[in-house]
Amino acid sequence: MKTVLIPTDFELASLDCLSEVTNRYYPEKLNIILVHMVKMTDSITELLMLSKRRVEYENITDEFKETFNDFKQNNNHLVSGIRIEFFYGNTIAAFENFLEANDVDEIINIKNYNFKLTTKNSIDPTILVKKISHKAITIDFNLIKKPYSVASKTIVEQSVIVTDKEAKPTVVLH
Repeated sequence: MKTVLIPTDFELASLDCLSEVTNRYYPEKLNIILVHMVKMTDSITELLMLSKRRVEYENITDEFKETFNDFKQNNNHLVSGIRIEFFYGNTIAAFENFLEANDVDEIINIKNYNFKLTTKNSIDPTILVKKISHKAITIDFNLIKKPYSVASKTIVEQSVIVTDKEAKPTVVLH
């Protein structure tokens, strides 16, 4: 069983590569770690409270959590474990230690994806992923199916506004 690290910015679009990754390794079950990278703070107070940080978790939207949990429940035949982690640091040595501590076999490098920096301390994961000596698998974001990032848009585009006799508009979803 392989452990695969996938960078995330907590946008639904960042979950679109999950099915591509599980299909690539099928029939092998995977441990998947979704990682958001945050540079280490210089503040002594923040360093003392690092283990109790909740600021980063507040940036995970309910929609992301729901989609993440749906994937976890619906794909337990492909994934033995999936979790969200934060990497605190911005050096190659610290990142390699993080990979070793989490027994990561491969890193997914998502090409043509623009990671959003969700906090002032967030860093673009492609910088470290490109420099690391660990085995990296590149997936082109432009070439994969996007079941999660277009789901919200599709619902809005396919909705029809119907008015009843009292002229109160209601939305009917297909």
